[in-house]
Amino acid sequence: MFSNNDEAVINKKLPKELLLRIFSFLDVVTLCRCAQVSRSWNVLALDGSNWQRIDLFDFQRDIEGRVVENISKRCGGFLRKLSLRGCLGVGDSALRTFAQNCRNIELLSLNGCTKITDSTCNSLSKFCPKLKHLDLASCTSITNLSLKALSEGCPLLEQLNISWCDQVTKDGIQALVRCCPGLKGLFLKGCTQLEDEALQHIGAHCPELVALNLQTCSQITDDGLITICRGCHRLQSLCVSGCANITDAILNALGQNCPRLRILEMARCSQLTDVGFTSLARNCHELEKMDLEECVQITDGTLIQLSIHCPRLQVLSLSHCELITDDGIRQLGSGPCAHDRLEVIELDNCPLITDASLEHLKTCHSLDRIELYDCQQITRAGIKRLRTHLPNIKVHAYFAPVTPPPSVGGSRQRFCRCCILL
Repeated sequence: MFSNNDEAVINKKLPKELLLRIFSFLDVVTLCRCAQVSRSWNVLALDGSNWQRIDLFDFQRDIEGRVVENISKRCGGFLRKLSLRGCLGVGDSALRTFAQNCRNIELLSLNGCTKITDSTCNSLSKFCPKLKHLDLASCTSITNLSLKALSEGCPLLEQLNISWCDQVTKDGIQALVRCCPGLKGLFLKGCTQLEDEALQHIGAHCPELVALNLQTCSQITDDGLITICRGCHRLQSLCVSGCANITDAILNALGQNCPRLRILEMARCSQLTDVGFTSLARNCHELEKMDLEECVQITDGTLIQLSIHCPRLQVLSLSHCELITDDGIRQLGSGPCAHDRLEVIELDNCPLITDASLEHLKTCHSLDRIELYDCQQITRAGIKRLRTHLPNIKVHAYFAPVTPPPSVGGSRQRFCRCCILL
């Protein structure tokens, strides 16, 4: 706490403009503390120019709507980015006031704000034409009316997350993409009503699309995804985990049309085979992260192709790929990605993997984590040898407890029945 004399000296030495510049680097908590130092610092700390970016997630999540209204009145047109993620108490009324006061907002996260409805999107459409990024994940009252409103009033929209908004259908997607041609990111995880027709609209109207998440959109098939591949050549990230209807035709289409692909998540897509991944690897050389968990038909052949053609691979999940053997890991460990790139490999429930695989991975100097749960042929000794070469590696595994021998006499040794976690 400063005295009045100290404050006077500071204010004389540092002009208001410089103090404002210093305060602009402070977070919400620090600004609030500075506002309690003196009257002049209160004015400086709460100046709207210092509140261009606000994230309340790590500060306070039980805020009421009136707090959002007060923030909007203080920040006004200065506010560009606001995160209310997880603020369950904020509803449509507060966000209408916010939209009216903060018309220059560009990024808004309402992730998990379960009270909001289509009314909020109507307010954003009416008052916030500069909005570029909007996160409505888990706002389950959102319907097609929200997407139609956003399409009419927010033409600059680049990224939209409506994951788990399961009332949205193809009609809402059609309205959105026709009027927002600059969309680069669409996150539709858990939108279970979406069918191929929705993807056809995206493929026809979103040439700038870079990231698409369709996890658990179980009704989509090859037809819709092929349209995406043909219309979205800039695609870098695709998640179709849990879309069990897709086949190798998608991997061929990605290889032919999306050479910039970096992230591919296809967990639980059990119809995919080595043939499709061969086509993908030979054409998508920038792949960095692949989730192939429960792609149960793939074998060492897929790993051979990835080791040859994907030198940037950093993260690879092969959990429950029960046909993978030590030879596939040997090929991967000798590939160009192994020495400097590979950081994470997940091999849970790969029953054919033995300690030999760990020997093949000991030259992967960037390897940070390996998952080995339920790999019954992996031993403690094998893990210990791996750690002599990679001392900082995180190994996640467990071993079944020792079966106690038949007791002799009245007493017996007690054994812990819990798994031993490494």
